[in-house]
Amino acid sequence: MTLKPRTAMILAAGLATRMRPLTDHIAKPLLTLGGRALLDHALDHLAAEGVATVAVNAFWQADKLIAHLAARSGPPKTIPVREDRLLDTGGGVRNALAHLGREPFFVLNGDAFWLNGPTTALTRMTRVMTDDVDVVVLVHRTFQVRAETGFGDFAVDQLGVPRRRREREIVPYIFAGASLMRPSLMKGTPDGPFSLNRVWDEAMESGRIRAVVHDGIWFHLSTPSDLAEAEVVLEARVTGDVRWPWR
Repeated sequence: MTLKPRTAMILAAGLATRMRPLTDHIAKPLLTLGGRALLDHALDHLAAEGVATVAVNAFWQADKLIAHLAARSGPPKTIPVREDRLLDTGGGVRNALAHLGREPFFVLNGDAFWLNGPTTALTRMTRVMTDDVDVVVLVHRTFQVRAETGFGDFAVDQLGVPRRRREREIVPYIFAGASLMRPSLMKGTPDGPFSLNRVWDEAMESGRIRAVVHDGIWFHLSTPSDLAEAEVVLEARVTGDVRWPWR
């Protein structure tokens, strides 16, 4: 039977200091790309996948983010989860577990933006979530990203099993801001702030993690120049104007 997740979490609480001054007075997921907020692009991906309920955490400029969710029409249903302190990625997911149910759910970064290949990225992730897998991460080829990505995040073997970059090593894949995980992965995690990297590393040790390499277009949106460049690339796809900003 094909897995069809019905719930998801969007991580939208961060301060996004590298995107300043654009984020001085607005949460990063409310910045626009292609005429729509990044948050709406993420919600659209989830709606197209059949996800019915999405928890969205909020901290920085929380009132504006929650108002934006309230004004949105159409699926999926959104549930704001206001944080009184930053809980990091893992703490944010743990704090929202009551809204996510007992089945596997998607977790998207609030600034994740991608265009799908022949099969949607989220569908491809569900096909990898077998009984012996607790988490699936979406990765992208580092060399295809124009922005500064450091030395990459993961190496991935022929079976789709990822491992972390070793010291002084350059690896070919970067995390693309989307994962699919079982709620049981959060068992034993602490109250308060912690990173999802903690539970991913535990899944790596037990061999219960897989990676899907994105086969479409993905944008690394960390700085104002990243956002401006992505806007130019999207415009070029529509108009055929290929006057790239780096030429």
